[in-house]
Amino acid sequence: MPLKSQGVSKGKAFWYGTLSGVVEPVGAIITILLTNAVVSILPYLLSFAAGAMIYVVVEELIPESHNGEHSNIGTIGVALGFVIMMILDIALG
Repeated sequence: MPLKSQGVSKGKAFWYGTLSGVVEPVGAIITILLTNAVVSILPYLLSFAAGAMIYVVVEELIPESHNGEHSNIGTIGVALGFVIMMILDIALG
């Protein structure tokens, strides 16, 4: 949709989107091959990936939280709320 709104034809936008997804199977294969080598740090890698996705959702997909003068307060608030939620989850188990 962003390419289409910039004047790119439907066909080109479709193929660009398709080509951008071609790397995913390659990355999956590399990950599967390296899994045995990184089993000990896999929980940390997965935690980092989850944190990165949460950041992307908060920073990029919720634009209303960034209106105004203090645009980082929304992101910091979500991060602090998540930390509090995890502390309560562990403490109250």
